[in-house]
Amino acid sequence: MLNKEMVIQEYIPMVTKIARDLKINLPYNVEIDDLIQEGVIALLQAAEKYDPRYGATFKTFAYTRVKGAMIDYLRKLDYLPKNVRQDIKKFDRELLNFYEQNKRLPTYDEMSEILGIDVEEVEEIYRELALKQSLNLDQYLFESDENSYGSIDIKSEENVKENAWKSILHEQLVEAINKLDEKEKIILSMRFEHELSLKEIAEVLGVTESRVSQILGVILSKLRKMLRGDEDG
Repeated sequence: MLNKEMVIQEYIPMVTKIARDLKINLPYNVEIDDLIQEGVIALLQAAEKYDPRYGATFKTFAYTRVKGAMIDYLRKLDYLPKNVRQDIKKFDRELLNFYEQNKRLPTYDEMSEILGIDVEEVEEIYRELALKQSLNLDQYLFESDENSYGSIDIKSEENVKENAWKSILHEQLVEAINKLDEKEKIILSMRFEHELSLKEIAEVLGVTESRVSQILGVILSKLRKMLRGDEDG
């Protein structure tokens, strides 16, 4: 077991950065201090459960745990209307369809017309997409339970068949990423490899954070389509 006091001192900046990144796309009534608190608890739990035999560094293990705990907390708050959540997958498909047909990103008004919902609901869905984009890439693309993020089941890690399946999925993901154009690869790398926030990516690209979220949404929808075809799940 790692020394908890040393872990807190070294990794509290990471916890704070994750919380700030998430907070950007959340309503004002969600307190950043509550996110940090959830993250610190997850960090301490990670220190107790970390086992280097599984291959991941502690930083990677803790990062996943902390981010997952914060997102689980946000899910429990249920800050988004249920009908908005139900529209996410349809939104995901229509966003990519519009981009492929028009070679540009849609406006909020255009997505509102396509989906038959209010512009305010479109904005809420974009916030939800931005939250989902805070997951690591494998979780975003292969999640099967939308109410469970970031947790690592040690028993499943020891399951040879499951590990083999994950290896196949990873190979397919690498192949799909290689089919993206260079700009898409760079944006994907900034978000998921270098873990830049939407704000940081927006500064690099010279666009707004909401535009970055849109671009990422299209890229991730492309990957989903390549990996899964046109099926929803």
